Amino acid sequence: MKKLSLKICFVFFSMLALGFTSFQYGPWKALPTDNSKVGRLKLPKDFKADHLFSPSEANMGSWVSMTFDDKGRMICSDQYGSIYRLVIPKIGDTAKVQIEKLKIGKDADTLALGYAHGLLYAFNSLYVMVNNAPYNKSFKKKSGLYRLQDLDGDQQFETVNILKEMVGDGEHGPHSIVLSPDGTSLHVICGNFTDPPKMDTYKVNKNWKEDNLFPLIKDPRGHANDRYAPGGWVAKIDPEGKTWEMVSSGYRNPFDMAFNENGDLFVYDADMEWDFGMPWYRPTRICHAVSGSEFGWRNGNSKWSPAWPDNLSPVINIGQGSPTNLVHLKNAKFPAKYRKSLLAFDWSFGIVHQINLSPQGSTYTGTREEFLSGLPLPLTDGLIGPDGALYFLTGGRKLESDIFRVYYSGTENTQVTITPSIAEATKTRRNLEIFHTQMADPSVAISTAWPYLKSNDRFVQYAARMVLEHQNTAAWVQQVWQERDPVTKTQALIALIRSNDNAFKTEIEKSLASIPFKSLSEAHKINVLRALELSFLRFGKPDAANNQAILTSINTSFPSNSPLLNRSLSKVLIYLEAPKAIERTMALMASSETLTEEVATNTADLIFRNPQYGIDLANLLSKIPPAQQTYYAIVLSMAKNGWTNQSREEYFKWYVKAFSYKGGNSYIGFLEKSRKMALAHVPETKRAYFDKLSGADLIGKNGNDLANVIYPKGPWTSWTVENATPHMDSLKGRSYENGRAMYLSATCNTCHAMRGEGGAIGPDLTQLGTRFTSKDMLEAIINPNKTISDQYVATQFSLKNGSSQVGRLIGQNTTHFTISQNPFAPEMLTKIPKKNVSEVKNSGVSIMYSGLVNSMGKNELRDLVAYLMAGGNEKHEIYVKN
Repeated sequence: MKKLSLKICFVFFSMLALGFTSFQYGPWKALPTDNSKVGRLKLPKDFKADHLFSPSEANMGSWVSMTFDDKGRMICSDQYGSIYRLVIPKIGDTAKVQIEKLKIGKDADTLALGYAHGLLYAFNSLYVMVNNAPYNKSFKKKSGLYRLQDLDGDQQFETVNILKEMVGDGEHGPHSIVLSPDGTSLHVICGNFTDPPKMDTYKVNKNWKEDNLFPLIKDPRGHANDRYAPGGWVAKIDPEGKTWEMVSSGYRNPFDMAFNENGDLFVYDADMEWDFGMPWYRPTRICHAVSGSEFGWRNGNSKWSPAWPDNLSPVINIGQGSPTNLVHLKNAKFPAKYRKSLLAFDWSFGIVHQINLSPQGSTYTGTREEFLSGLPLPLTDGLIGPDGALYFLTGGRKLESDIFRVYYSGTENTQVTITPSIAEATKTRRNLEIFHTQMADPSVAISTAWPYLKSNDRFVQYAARMVLEHQNTAAWVQQVWQERDPVTKTQALIALIRSNDNAFKTEIEKSLASIPFKSLSEAHKINVLRALELSFLRFGKPDAANNQAILTSINTSFPSNSPLLNRSLSKVLIYLEAPKAIERTMALMASSETLTEEVATNTADLIFRNPQYGIDLANLLSKIPPAQQTYYAIVLSMAKNGWTNQSREEYFKWYVKAFSYKGGNSYIGFLEKSRKMALAHVPETKRAYFDKLSGADLIGKNGNDLANVIYPKGPWTSWTVENATPHMDSLKGRSYENGRAMYLSATCNTCHAMRGEGGAIGPDLTQLGTRFTSKDMLEAIINPNKTISDQYVATQFSLKNGSSQVGRLIGQNTTHFTISQNPFAPEMLTKIPKKNVSEVKNSGVSIMYSGLVNSMGKNELRDLVAYLMAGGNEKHEIYVKN
């Protein structure tokens, strides 16, 4: 199985560490369980859980991937270490888990293989997806897919073959492996930091480009600035790894995938939390990965709208989080109502989402409910075991790691057979997908696909267009010019443009201009505008005659009553320098127009589930940016001509107000880059005036401050109060600058205020040194669970509908609990009717993580404690050298 979606870009989580010491285990060492840890879980009605054991407490690291072999034994991997095999006692058996460290390769005394984000036992082999940084000196194996075999029957894997080396590593690197439903092939999935190797075949059109007319702004903090299409991808391979076929692409960081009972593939993709509040923000989501599918991840702000015809929309948007695992329940011994659902694991907020799938044409829609959760519960991987129970891991990033088993204990029937049910629309789509390859005689493929270019089923229409894209354009281009149906013609023109043959440029422009734009539905208008955009990007601006013909067709439709359509219209018309396009776009900026999109579920409820990640959500919810206005502002940043003095004044004044809103970590940086792009088009003599008018003095920084944080150099140390205290004897003369750097790198400011700056989730630290000794501080930092103040404890309310709410309990009366969920908006309170609550439980675990300082060396830890003793005051006596 899999991995750890946790965004590499989320710098503060890199501080969370509870590491392990290398230890050689002999065969089948028995390990104790700790069922007190089950108490942190909120389970569905009539389900029970067993805590099986803790790898981190046994010095085996922090586990992120798992599989079961043909004998029912569990195999797991430490994210930064070895692979282990376990014998798990049956449900109700009081025996202890038995475990051994696998001997891999000829030299069993070395770490022959590990660092696995994905494991799968199939075809009498153990497939291992190694995810290893090239600079890692302690482990020599490169990232890639390996096949391990036991050819001599000694129950160890002496034969190790690499099937494909991968160029990519880290938490956006190579991830999971799953067995195909027919049991004859494998699927692998990789994040957007993994270069796709050369494939033998491509279901995806490999002529991918960024393809967005929206002015490019790369992430101002530098994340993924050198990563471009196709983004994360899925490939199908044979058991020997000899043939590779790209199936799907356009993801950000998809950690895992799963097949349902009908053989349809689903992918759980990650969001970019630094984009909170921006119009291109894409929430975590479940995608139906059909043949040749594209889901539109692109660099910086260039992500594609799910409404565009050349990519597909998700089954469901879940919201903020860090996806790590996806599992289908078709093989679970659960009641029938669960068996056609997916379970989606979120590491950051400790929630297992149950995604209930409903067929819709040739695809699905989904609804979400909470299956289980915990505080904290850093979920990494999960599978349905041979016994039909759900097994899952917690850990990752060297956090405390555990294995749990969840099973149904009620009276409902769990032996229901789940049979495939293939809709007619799905059969149509699959018949079209057969032609997603270049045919020797393309006539049958083209004649089969052409009628479906106007299908009302978007996935069928997409499959039909992909048939054309796989055939030589000479075989079907004449049919494009002869086509009279505007919907069919638009789809065929998109396919022709994506073939990248600029010999058809002029004829394509004429054809698009001739389509009766005003008579089309909103969706088909968006398709025409997307075709125009693709033509401009791939072939350049139209000539004067075609430019005028296109404006005649679309210009009077702007503005429309649709915010989504207005986005496409504003972008195309500003690019074509349409008359008064700037004034019309400015009028929309000044209006209250909004684009309602589902980007989150229970957003406020997430903050206290993980305040270090939820702090951006808290900021966002306290003063949400106007995303539609931001979109227009960035579109206008490419306008060179057509400005009036009034429109330019209004435009640049907008930035002053925009800087007051709260968004993700890159929000200010994106705005600042847009502002500077717009200033580049201002006459030089007026540039200084508009620079000041637009809030240059409000910026101070370029929105890239976190990228400049100094991180600890180490060495990494498993700090305890006992081994840290001796280094605190003398803190006089420590470095203020490095102490502050350690304070920021450990993200103390996320939850705590000091000298008027920082968060409000935890206590103010300004006067800490006047009340506590250095040993007291170490105790609070290293063992945050030892004493949890009632003032800062998180409370979980389990509701009778199976969901939960988490926040700080403010008060209660005879009918309601009142909780606060956003420290940046304390006036925003949530009332929970007591009649809806089944259980109230204070978290026994601090919302402050342990291990925050483990990446610091002794001098860095001393600098941090000195900074805390000084309350952040550079003139404190502690900084006066002897």
